[in-house]
Amino acid sequence: MDLSVVLPTLNGRDSLVTSLDALAEYAPDAEVIVVNGPSADGTTGMVRERDDVDVLIEISDRTLNVARNAGLEVATGDVVAFLRYDHAIESSWLEALEEGIEDADVVTGPMHQTLRNGMTTESLEQRTISGRTVTYFNGGNVAFRRRAIDDLDGFDEYLHTGGARDAAHRLATFDRSVGWAPKMCVRREFEADGGVAERDWGWKYRSLAYRLVKNYGGRPAIIKRTIKHAASDGFDAARGVLRGEVTPSGWAGTGRDVVLGISTGASDGLVARARDRSRARNPHGCSKRADRAVARYDWR
Repeated sequence: MDLSVVLPTLNGRDSLVTSLDALAEYAPDAEVIVVNGPSADGTTGMVRERDDVDVLIEISDRTLNVARNAGLEVATGDVVAFLRYDHAIESSWLEALEEGIEDADVVTGPMHQTLRNGMTTESLEQRTISGRTVTYFNGGNVAFRRRAIDDLDGFDEYLHTGGARDAAHRLATFDRSVGWAPKMCVRREFEADGGVAERDWGWKYRSLAYRLVKNYGGRPAIIKRTIKHAASDGFDAARGVLRGEVTPSGWAGTGRDVVLGISTGASDGLVARARDRSRARNPHGCSKRADRAVARYDWR
């Protein structure tokens, strides 16, 4: 197995150092590709000084899926893994990946996050949608056989969030198998000074509506699923108002963002579905542009 590892990053210099150190220790023969967004924290200089990075790509976009596709473009391995810059692989990661990819087209594993009061982990998630079994994967810890990711034409660059879940839906159309490897572990440490990022409700529902309509069309079951998600979040937000955690105006503003996100995403999903009628369902894929890289440093 020839393994390429793609690490998209944006202003994550210190965390990226930890991730690269772990790769150098536990997967020293992997081809390592760092895709750096317009960072302003010295990431470029740090990466260029290391001798364990094979390719550094500088891009101007801040979109994660653009970064993933930029790395995929230059990866040469017959297996391509994608890691988050703030995830460090554990000692069992490579062996578990090698074993898992023998029996599946895609393999993923858990993230161990060390918190103040213990450690969180993950398990396999599956859903049946319109008769199709979809196996989701962790977009920050996943490895693809090259032919599987090529079938998808990479990730959909329309999406600012939810790119991995969209890819999971599209993998199901090709009957590509997604395996779960419990020992393919990555670790993320709790950041004491880091707050909880404010959720962009508009983009959450824009992404949800887009990927469901793009992949399944405007079926009643898809509309029902989207409304169910929105109603559940709306109910939780209403309870927040009663507890005094959310203002009534904030709740109303969130509702407006959700409605606008659903309508925009559904409309754009219909357009995307019409533009790409193939099973890839990816009118914004890897092959659709050649100008992602602003600069490229290749030491291979």
